[in-house]
Amino acid sequence: MAKKPDSRIDCSYCESRNRSVFCNLEKEDLEAISQAKGCTTYKKGQLIFKQGSYPHGLYCINSGKIKLYQLAENGREQIVRLTKAGDILGYRSLLSGEQYTSSAETIEECSVCFIPKNIFLKFLESNSSLSMQLMKLLASDLKNAEHKVTDLAQKQVRERMAEALLYLKEVYGLENDNTTINVIMRREDLANIAGTATETAIRILAEMKDEGYVEYIGKKIRILRMKDLVHMANVSD
Repeated sequence: MAKKPDSRIDCSYCESRNRSVFCNLEKEDLEAISQAKGCTTYKKGQLIFKQGSYPHGLYCINSGKIKLYQLAENGREQIVRLTKAGDILGYRSLLSGEQYTSSAETIEECSVCFIPKNIFLKFLESNSSLSMQLMKLLASDLKNAEHKVTDLAQKQVRERMAEALLYLKEVYGLENDNTTINVIMRREDLANIAGTATETAIRILAEMKDEGYVEYIGKKIRILRMKDLVHMANVSD
């Protein structure tokens, strides 16, 4: 199903903005962005942009969840980042003027705003607060990328699977029971986060279930032994 235009979302009243790089913009700047941007609803499984294409603007998630992944030569996905409401997409390629190094695909239905390149760069040049927020985001991306490389080189797959579950919990949080991860994630996607084969991911998740670390609630995963899972992942909670 094709994407469909959504009613324009006013940035001044957007709850997601308070969690984004635009959190400190003045009212007149927010009004200018609201007038220039477009808003679109995407169904589950739709592409926002594709690896190898060139950016024409910045994407801001108003609601929903999106994965960013890279395709290897053998066609296998490697998920490089998970995003949620308040996050922005495509900023590194937009700033560098290069092609997208990953594709963005919705995990569930999403409402996404698009700010044209010239509008975004204008605000970036004139607003020191926005520039600082973006620099912090880029620094965080670099730290996470370095951490990912170290994990793939040094950690066993069981450790990486445990860390993948903790990553889901960190990004999307827990439901009201304080144990169920608030996202439905395919086992293939979990494998692509951990950097392993889907069959291996399924086997390790089954072992974790049998050992009482997790259980399944429909298609969602409930963490039963959080401290033990942190220990297994060899990370600090």
